[in-house]
Amino acid sequence: MDTYLQLFFRYIKSERGYSPNTLAAYKRDLAQFKTFLEGTGVARLDKLDPEELDDFVVSLQDMGYKTSTVARKVAATRAFLRFLYAEGVVEPDLLDWLRQPKIEKRLPRTLSRDQVERLIQTASLEETPLALRDRALLEILYATGMRASEIIRVRINDVDAEIGTLRCFGKGSKERTIPLYAEAIHQLQRYLAESRPFLLRDPAERTLFLNNRGRPLTRQGLWFLVKHYAEAAGIASRVTPHTLRHTFATHLLEGGAELREVQQLLGHASITTTQIYTEVSSRRRREVYNRAHPRARFTGSSRGASGDADEAYLDQGDHEGG
Repeated sequence: MDTYLQLFFRYIKSERGYSPNTLAAYKRDLAQFKTFLEGTGVARLDKLDPEELDDFVVSLQDMGYKTSTVARKVAATRAFLRFLYAEGVVEPDLLDWLRQPKIEKRLPRTLSRDQVERLIQTASLEETPLALRDRALLEILYATGMRASEIIRVRINDVDAEIGTLRCFGKGSKERTIPLYAEAIHQLQRYLAESRPFLLRDPAERTLFLNNRGRPLTRQGLWFLVKHYAEAAGIASRVTPHTLRHTFATHLLEGGAELREVQQLLGHASITTTQIYTEVSSRRRREVYNRAHPRARFTGSSRGASGDADEAYLDQGDHEGG
């Protein structure tokens, strides 16, 4: 990717005549896109797919950027992808994404309780050291809502199994303590007793979750194993560690947790960022209502009018950010 980024920067500087300030802005925004791809395990640009681009937009929104900032970063990404398409690097199926000028607020993708159960149980089918690690990892992800970058940095002394808490260091090294439910504690203790000693190579290594070489698990490794178990569990939608973070927050709100409590557990600096999950919870209640209520299953003129209004609203933004 570095090679193509340098070619792109040379192109917009020499052939498009962009100013040094504009060039610097492109470099900052595309460095963030590169970091995101590295975190998701995308090793080659020709393997990029639209879902990963959508996840990039969601990740920017999750960071609390203003809509205008997200639009600018996505515009830089789209310009780079157009360049890659012209160079024959990326496939034509990315063109639909490239033509999307509107940055609408996307609701996070979440799993149902049944899907979470299937995901975790799939990791319980074997009793190997790696399977024990994976079961503990999935339990901890769902129990805490931690980011991928946070969970791979957890150290052994961050766990208090007796009290049932886990210490997490988030963005800006901000510390928060997250409670664990009983099953998560149980699976973590099993991993520490039966799996981690088998994986460990260096007795001085204090990182909690290790790979099969005894080194700290990487973001790419974490993304891969979540994807693997989701596919094995028969979950059709794309599942990432961040999906479990979204699911954690949504399920807490559906269970009666206060928004401010969820904000603290997630480590959000602003409660505005957390409010997106109230929309997810409301949407899910609406879906249940529409399926369950006898009158809600009728399709009348008012419902059609509402749908037309939604389409008109979306059409209003078709030329924004282009």
